[in-house]
This record gives sequence, structure tokens and C-alpha cells, in this order.
Amino acid sequence: MESAASLTELQAEANCPICLDYLRDPVTIECGHTFCPSCIHQRWEGLQGTFPCPVCLHHCPDRKLKRNTQLCHMIEIVKQIPTTGSQRKLQEEKPLCGKHNEVLKFFCDNAQELLCPHCKVPLDHQHHSLIPIEEAAASYRRKLKRYIGALLVEVEDAETECENQIAKEFEVQEKMENWRKELQYECKELKCSLQVEHSVLNAGLFIEEKDVEEKLTENGRQVSNHMFILNKFLSEIAEKYLQADVDLLTGIEDIHNRYEKLETPAVFSYELKKKNFTLPPHYLGLHKMIHIFQADLTLDPETAHPSLIISRDRKSVTYRTSVGLSNPQAHTSYPAVLSSEGFDAGRHFWQVEVRGIGAWSFGVCKESFPRNTPIKPLPSNGCWRYKQRAGMFGLLGHHKIGIFLDYELGEVSFYNLSNRSYLFAFTDMFSEKLMPYFSIASSPESLTISIIRV
Repeated sequence: MESAASLTELQAEANCPICLDYLRDPVTIECGHTFCPSCIHQRWEGLQGTFPCPVCLHHCPDRKLKRNTQLCHMIEIVKQIPTTGSQRKLQEEKPLCGKHNEVLKFFCDNAQELLCPHCKVPLDHQHHSLIPIEEAAASYRRKLKRYIGALLVEVEDAETECENQIAKEFEVQEKMENWRKELQYECKELKCSLQVEHSVLNAGLFIEEKDVEEKLTENGRQVSNHMFILNKFLSEIAEKYLQADVDLLTGIEDIHNRYEKLETPAVFSYELKKKNFTLPPHYLGLHKMIHIFQADLTLDPETAHPSLIISRDRKSVTYRTSVGLSNPQAHTSYPAVLSSEGFDAGRHFWQVEVRGIGAWSFGVCKESFPRNTPIKPLPSNGCWRYKQRAGMFGLLGHHKIGIFLDYELGEVSFYNLSNRSYLFAFTDMFSEKLMPYFSIASSPESLTISIIRV
């Protein structure tokens, strides 16, 4: 029994791992496994670079095959060994044709069917492409390999798109969370502004109320005193009226003079001034205000101080320490530059971004504001600007400031667009064209002001 099992193992070892038949002219590859030359050539057909072993998947560097002569002789000997019943049983385990009980050896590519040698005789498959199973399997393996390559690319693309969708979801969540924070901050600022405005208005109403009450009280006292004098004088005249002629005429001149000199106290008149409740414009919708009134500005190099560098697109200005050629139209005392665009009516909004270290200021100035004399840019001189001064370590970081000009209202207001808060405002009467104004103080550090659009 043991010898039969050993014989079966010997015959199995004599089979090709690919076609499962006796090895024909066996060849050995680099890893030591042996195959039929035709079988291994079909398996490696179309491959380049490395060639995997069908048994152990070892990557052979080339198609080098070594003929195994001794194994070839041994297989011829094994073929001569009689087949036992158990061996026949093993052979019978190979897939057999259901019609002819023969081993399936061919594949009909047209009908997609497995055939035995007898199946290809009928007219059903006479003009069909019949391929040995090994060749058909190799061909379809190549096709499946292409499918696998294409599907792997699609899977990778799908994974990338899935990651993008997840990233977009997080981006939406982050953006919405930032908007919630902005909304909460604006509501808090609005509440604070309402409380401050209420306190100011309430204090003003209280002062006006007290002032009017005091004046009314004083006027009432004067009217009451006048009424007392009149009643007393009236009684005196009535008594005089009833006296005899001689007594009546005695001292009549005094009564006459006093009557002529009677003065009625002035009645206090007043007009209460109603306090109007006002809020900064951004509480009526900063986002809407920006997009409705946003102005597209460019810097005017002709107005630039010599120590300022204007970018090619005329949207940015940077301070430089080495002063070049002088410009007679430049600000000589305060390094500044004006916009090419000016405004003499309407509402206008522009946004400024500041990066670097140093002191800066911007706002508006009159078109006639002197640019070649050391005049300090103040409202009294026709320049309304919001400024920040560098501390001991300078102004670090990134700042976004919004400027809103309401010409008819006579107001220039400034906003911190990083947290959408109100900073400051100037109110005045504007009578001539106003030019957006940008200034950078002298600094050894780099500082850039840029005009940007939201």
C-alpha cells in the first residue's frame, strides 16, 4: 500500500504543474521548478522585466530555461510503470466531458465552452476557434490581468475622489464653524454696541430732562412771584378806588408809576431734541456693504514717496531703505502713495492687507492735500487716516482692514475684517475730491500693503 502511494507521488512529480500532464522535454527555471517548455512560454507570454514562477511566484530576472535531460529520461521510465487502480482513480479526477467521458482539452472561444477531442468533430464547432485549454487559459489570464490593472487604476481614482469628498466635507464643516463664530462675534459686538448706545442716549435724555425741569421750575417760581405781586397790587388799587376823592388823589402818582412799570416775566419755551439711535454701517450687513460698494483701486506711482516700491500690477507697496531718485510730487515727510482713483460722491469700500513689521496708516485725503511739504496728515489738514504704530517688537502677522467712505454722510469708517469688527470712524464735511491714502513709516524690516478684493 505504501509503495503504491509512493508510486503515485512519483508519477505526480513527473507531471507539469501547468498542464498537469507528463512533462514533455522538461526545462528548469531559476527557482528550481520544472515545466514543459511550451507551458512556461505561454505563461510568460507578454511579460517584461520579471517573470514569476507559476508555483512559488519567485521573480525570475529573465526567460532563461535549462533543459533537464536526466529528468526527461526518468519521465520516460515513469511512463512505463503500469497504472494501478488508485492511480486510475486519480486520473479520473481530471475534468471529463459530460457527453464523451473524455478529458477536456480544448476551449471554444466562440461558444465559450470546454471540449474534448470528440466534441470538435460535430458541425456545431466546425468553423469555431478551438484552442488548447492551456493556451486559452493563458490568453484569458492576460485579459484578466489587463482588467485587474484597469480596475486598480479605477479603485485608486475612486479612493482619491473619496478622500477629496471627505476633505470637502471637513472644509464645509470648518467654513460653517468659522461663520458661526463670526456670527456669534458680530451678535456679541452688536449687543455691546446696543448697550453702549443705549447708555449714551439714556444719559443724554436724563441730562436734557434735568435741564428742562430746572428751567421750568425757575420759570414757575418767577410766574408765581409775579402773580403774588399782581394780587397784592390789585387789592391795593381796589382799596384806593373806594376812598374819598382827597384820599384817592393822595399818592395816586406812585400807584400810577408802579402800574406803568409792571413787567411780566418771560415764559420759558423749550424744544426737546429727540435722540436718534444709530449703529455702525457694518451692523446693517458688512458682507452686503462690501459687495455692493467695493471699489477696484490701483496705486498711482506718480504720487509715491521715493522710499516706496510699487508692484508691477500697482496693487502693492513696500518700504525700501535705500532712497532712489526724488519725485517732486511725492510725499517727502511721510512715505505715502495715493490711489489713481478718487471719489467726490457716493459710497465706496476697499480692503487692505498688511504683512510684515512696521507702522502703517491708510484712509483718504483731499486731492489738494500737499504732497511736497512736510505737513502732518491730520483731519484739520485734509487727511483722515487710521494708523497703527509698531511696538517694541513691531506689528507682527497679517492684518486685513476694510475702509468704507460715505461721501454724502461725511464719514470714513474702518473695520477689522479678520473678526469683522468695527474699529474707528471720522465724520466731517467733504467738499472736494477724496483720494485713498496709504502710508508706511520708515522701518528696517519688510512691510507690504496690498489692495485686495474680497
